[in-house]
Amino acid sequence: MTDPAADPGPIAFIGLGMMGLPMASRLVAAGFSVRGSDLSEQALAAFAAAGGIVCASARTAAQGTTIVITMLPNGSIVRDALLGSGGAALALAPGSLVIDMSSSAPMETRQLAEELSAREVFLVDAPVSGGVKRAVSGTLAIMAGGDPAQIERARPVLSAMGSTIIATGAPGSGHAVKALNNYVSAAGLVAACEAVLIAEKFGVDPNVLVDVLNVSTGKNNSTELKLKPFILSRTFASGFSMALMAKDLRTAADLSEQLGVDAEGARDAATLWAEASATLGKAADHTEIHRFVAGRSVKPEQGG
Repeated sequence: MTDPAADPGPIAFIGLGMMGLPMASRLVAAGFSVRGSDLSEQALAAFAAAGGIVCASARTAAQGTTIVITMLPNGSIVRDALLGSGGAALALAPGSLVIDMSSSAPMETRQLAEELSAREVFLVDAPVSGGVKRAVSGTLAIMAGGDPAQIERARPVLSAMGSTIIATGAPGSGHAVKALNNYVSAAGLVAACEAVLIAEKFGVDPNVLVDVLNVSTGKNNSTELKLKPFILSRTFASGFSMALMAKDLRTAADLSEQLGVDAEGARDAATLWAEASATLGKAADHTEIHRFVAGRSVKPEQGG
């Protein structure tokens, strides 16, 4: 069995996308030897330029490592990258650790933890919050679910990518908390957008409304960090896609149903964001929800 307190040696990082590339680069900058794998040649070239070691496949990246990090679009892709044909977990020795930093479905994560445990491989689910900007600066908020000893084992690695690491409980709990966090964030953003539209209709300067919100009880992440920079400016360039937000909201709504919790707000939010994503396209930034809400708010003039 691998000694958790020992030097982790080379780390495999699978998934060098918009978030994965800066996260893996932070590990390289912190002095870790990182072996990256991705389907995109462009991503691999960028990782090599950052000092990373490029590998042809997930399994090749994992060979000779005891820690594998995944940062992929969803839990199904994570499972395939680990346990599918040529999967990374197939190359791991007993006692190795997988850290899934993707936004995966909590119940699927529980099942994956059991499957990896049967191979004597540990799983910590450690999704992140903060977007590309905080991935680049290494100041992500990280939610970690799993055995406490394995979370501590992962902490030095996670600390190179995030400034806040919170243990959330058993395997899958990190992914549950991440989905619920994004539900609350998305609900606050929609409320803020609706408030802006109402203020404008009444003749109030939206910038004034935002200033009031941010010194009052209506203040939230969206009023502080999204309304003026991305929505009132019409740049819509926060770096987090609407499709990913819609996915996380569906995860939260599905979890409530799986647990027998009647969460109408979560269901409504998942439906709204799914409609917005379908209307505006997968490439739309999540702050473009304002455009969708504005379009829905236009009422035909009533005849006299």
